[in-house]
Amino acid sequence: MKPRRVVIVAFDDAQILDVACPSGALEIASSHGAAPPYVVELATVDGRTTRSSSGIMLAGARRLAEVSGRIDTMLVVGGAGTGTAAADERLLTQVRRLAERSRRVASVCTGTFVLAAAGLLDDRRVTTHWGYGEQLAAAFPAVTVDPAPLYIRDGNVFTSAGVISALDLTLALIEDDHGPTLAREVARELVTYLHRPADQAQISTFLAAPPPGNRVVRDLLGYIAAHLDEDLSPSALAARAGVTTRHLSRLFGTHLGKTPARTVRAARTEAAAHLVRSTALPLSAVARRCGFASAETLRTAFRHHYGLTGDTLRRMTDMPRPLGT
Repeated sequence: MKPRRVVIVAFDDAQILDVACPSGALEIASSHGAAPPYVVELATVDGRTTRSSSGIMLAGARRLAEVSGRIDTMLVVGGAGTGTAAADERLLTQVRRLAERSRRVASVCTGTFVLAAAGLLDDRRVTTHWGYGEQLAAAFPAVTVDPAPLYIRDGNVFTSAGVISALDLTLALIEDDHGPTLAREVARELVTYLHRPADQAQISTFLAAPPPGNRVVRDLLGYIAAHLDEDLSPSALAARAGVTTRHLSRLFGTHLGKTPARTVRAARTEAAAHLVRSTALPLSAVARRCGFASAETLRTAFRHHYGLTGDTLRRMTDMPRPLGT
């Protein structure tokens, strides 16, 4: 069997993790018996040694114009140099040409801008790093931008969110090619979460911090995430912050759009969902760890938050977004 040929398109000031995550995961997949195995090639416009945004040099690249033959996957990386790359007509011409030779096309992070500039994303639903979704949508109105998911598949085009989501995307590609068993083996080798679902939000409850000036809310969010099994009642949180419960409610409403109680419940439910999907812990143990009074209380939270039971969540490969989002 001929190897699956993966061409990674890079440029100066590319994010090195956008190159390393896919190439490393594919190499491990091959070492674990991927049949056919993967062969990864790095390609740039000039074929010269390329400087990543971290200053580390990437050698061994081929000239894009010299890449010929059939390609299994063309993957365009992102990074600080994306703006310059997306305006380089030489690069865009080669990306269009290689896309015609590829079974599937993918991008990591702001690499979506390059695919969009090449005209490869018109009338498609795509994602990118959460911080650049509005910019992408404004620059390319023919593209439907959804900045929430970790990655999106639209036909033979895959787009992913920021940086480490490159690993989630690559695990999805491996599963698509070789099935879930190999994808899980690669995830275990990488000591990573076992294939986060595509529709999982890029920013979890724990990371969706308010603007930097809102210290009280920011500090309490961090405290909530680290103490899910403790007393997180509005009165307890207010006492910790040194404010009244009424003022605490105003702060959460202004900066998070929800009450302290709803914020805590969402954080606990999200954490419980991760444990249900990634461990074999009984629901009662998950409930205790995440601060729910009982397994039945947790089941109610799952039904309210996801519209599903804990048992259904455990069986599912992909987890839906919370209801109402």
